[in-house]
Amino acid sequence: MAETGRNRVGVGEKLGYGIGDLSAGLILNFFGFFLLFYFVDLGGLAPAAIGLMLLLTKLIDAFTDPMMGALADRTRTRWGRYRPYLLFGPVPLGIAIVLIFAAPGGLSDSWLLAWAYITYTLSMLAFTAVNVPYGGLLGVISPSSETRASVTAYRMFFSALGGILVGALGTTLVRELGGGDDALGVLLTISCIAAVSVFCLLVTFFTTKERIPFADTNGSLSGDLKELLTTGPWIVVAIAAILGVTAIAARAGSALFFFKYVVGDDGSPVFLFFDRPALFLTALALGQITGVIVGNLLQKTFEKSHLLIAAGGLKVAMIVLFYFLPLDAIWPQTVVQYLVGIGFGMLMVLSYSMFTDIAEFIDWKSGRQMTALVVAASVFAVKAGIAFGSAIPGFTLDLTGFVNGAQQSETALMGIQIAFAAIPAGVMIPALIALMFYGINRQVIAEVERDLSTRRAAPA
Repeated sequence: MAETGRNRVGVGEKLGYGIGDLSAGLILNFFGFFLLFYFVDLGGLAPAAIGLMLLLTKLIDAFTDPMMGALADRTRTRWGRYRPYLLFGPVPLGIAIVLIFAAPGGLSDSWLLAWAYITYTLSMLAFTAVNVPYGGLLGVISPSSETRASVTAYRMFFSALGGILVGALGTTLVRELGGGDDALGVLLTISCIAAVSVFCLLVTFFTTKERIPFADTNGSLSGDLKELLTTGPWIVVAIAAILGVTAIAARAGSALFFFKYVVGDDGSPVFLFFDRPALFLTALALGQITGVIVGNLLQKTFEKSHLLIAAGGLKVAMIVLFYFLPLDAIWPQTVVQYLVGIGFGMLMVLSYSMFTDIAEFIDWKSGRQMTALVVAASVFAVKAGIAFGSAIPGFTLDLTGFVNGAQQSETALMGIQIAFAAIPAGVMIPALIALMFYGINRQVIAEVERDLSTRRAAPA
């Protein structure tokens, strides 16, 4: 469907929407890179304890994410359905993420673990309250699948930019702001991220519009959930997104352990001010931006599900290749990690675009408007992927005898390698298999857009 008149989304609005995901990119990349390290290597907690925490909080998310989606779909205000949450939610989110890393000194292990559970759960609830409506907004910013795909590319660019900033500046800011106290450096760095996140989400609120009118009634929540859970394409993309993020998060969560204990890196800069972990994460994020651009261009010609399968295959191949490179092969590792990022960027831009297509497909098929509920899967996928990916190193390190700050045994070093390479490559296989059953092609989307356009133009 071509954009006309009031349906046209300009570059300024695309930028305004996209910058909102810089918030999530900064927060989730920082969590993925520093959370396990903060509580395990700096706090002295058992890796499995934090791994279990990350998994248990996902049980809460499994309920709160769809509930938030259903609530947002039923919200009726002068600002629309989804935008109000971008006005009132950012400040609580900023406070919550800072609290995680503000544990008082001198806490016992039990109290520190309790602090981790409470503050991380609160931060994920605050994240849900903002990012589920943010994702839902993408589904109503335009009735055109092509336009939504373009807006998604802007969103994924800023998400990847968050990864670049955390990768390039994260370890440097922690080192410089902390002045030798890494725990203080982490706290001050996340405080900067919180301030930027609040600003970005408010920009999105003030620069975007909701263009698809809401229905007078959405029906029952149980009916929405039943419709969602019986929609095969949604299940397929949710599986692929969760496992795709899990693979990346497991590598990010184990990266500091890999470079410190397996490579023997001492944190010295190897290129400008980049140390090896910073170079590793920056390569991933730059690759992600490239993947977003490539994926956005290719989806105009090829089926999205086919491109996702190719992107997943690229990720698997490059993760395996990285494993066989010499530990001191800095630049070959950087190039290979950049290619991993391309696969990941394609996966993200295509899957988010597919979620909004699925929301339109469900509206067409059942008459139910449930955009935020459908897109809640994308938020849950990212959070679950981060949690599972961070939990994998936690449990693996614990099972293989990791001892923080000590000379590691051969078994512990092997555990780090498993978490860093073998598991991330392995979890992608079922994701690729699932995508073979997606079933919504370009012809179906064209029919959906035509019929919905006619339906929405008809007098009430």
